Amino acid sequence: MKVAEAQVFVCCPGRNFVTLKLTTDDGLVGYGDATLNGRELAVASYLSDHVLPCIIGRDPFQTEDTWQYVYRGAYWRKGPVTMTAIAAVDVALWDIKAKALNTPLYNLLGGKSRHGVMVYSHANGRDLEETADAVAKYIEQGYLAVRAQTGVPGLPSTYGVSADKTAYEPAKAGLPEEHVWSTEKYMRHVPLLFEKLRARFGFEPHLLHDAHHRLTPIQAGRLGKDLEPYRLFWLEDPTPAELQEGFGVIRQHTTTPLAVGEVFDSVWDCYKLIREQWIDYLRMDVLHGGGVTPMQKIAAYADMHHVQTGSHGATDLSPITMGTALHFDIAVHNFGIQEYMHFAPATEEVFPHDYRFEGGYMHPGESAGHGVGFNEKLAARYPYQRAYLPVNRKLDGTLWNW
Repeated sequence: MKVAEAQVFVCCPGRNFVTLKLTTDDGLVGYGDATLNGRELAVASYLSDHVLPCIIGRDPFQTEDTWQYVYRGAYWRKGPVTMTAIAAVDVALWDIKAKALNTPLYNLLGGKSRHGVMVYSHANGRDLEETADAVAKYIEQGYLAVRAQTGVPGLPSTYGVSADKTAYEPAKAGLPEEHVWSTEKYMRHVPLLFEKLRARFGFEPHLLHDAHHRLTPIQAGRLGKDLEPYRLFWLEDPTPAELQEGFGVIRQHTTTPLAVGEVFDSVWDCYKLIREQWIDYLRMDVLHGGGVTPMQKIAAYADMHHVQTGSHGATDLSPITMGTALHFDIAVHNFGIQEYMHFAPATEEVFPHDYRFEGGYMHPGESAGHGVGFNEKLAARYPYQRAYLPVNRKLDGTLWNW
């Protein structure tokens, strides 16, 4: 069996997605996600112009060798464009391999380590009361864990909060929006949110919060300490992690669990965070982390250091990544939690899948492969639309982390 054909599709059924289709000489098809939010065409070009000519004729069962070939063989390693493209190839090959063996993907990753994958979704509101009501809706739907974000008084826009009560989608058509930020206002307000949520819902539901890289390490330490009475499941992305030692500073000042990694693309972004036990949850996902092949190794390394997985799962990853992630999650021993946001109806139609939500848990499908398909004809009705994530400026106009 050899890879005989490779195609890249770019479509926008609610938002932009890049999809890789590999077809073998005996007709088996594997799908990989190659979406990089705001840089979709760069990945599509990297695949079509550089990677895929090297994939034709390769044995799809040789996932390890192929991964090393497209990673080491390029000489220029790492980076989000490169690793997203490599992941698309890797996931498509794992999909073909599992289909050839007529088994769900998780059986090739060690089999099930648990009966279901605990997930969390996003509750947001313009103020504390609206956010609390949104949390209540998710709890009523059976969620065991909810991420809570709220508007901050005095700021016209806040990360994680939708203006129209729809699911939060930050990427917008046109040039990047400019948001306004105040760390001081934010840090005063967030503890009030979780005080209200614990008073209303008690300590049974798991509550999470995302600071989205906007704090310095000492500010994050202070916020984590202020949140300790409310027993958060985690405080996510408190500070940018280019300087991994910054998380050592945060760890000195709070026992609130820390999660980071949705913008990581290799083990080198997190090896010191894991080795020094400065974090509790690693947010790398099987798309931007380079695929199933490297993520198995990274998860094993994290397991040695008491770090659990907590994969990114926002709507800037297609259902192909969600389906693959669920197979990875249900197999890996040190799984912690999986982010899960509801896709737009058009997205669900373009990417038919057999995973499902039940009682706070997601369950990967039992069909062969990762269980997610791609409707090419329907996708063609949704052409690409250039879109950007916002940028942030402080009250004095200084460009800041979004």
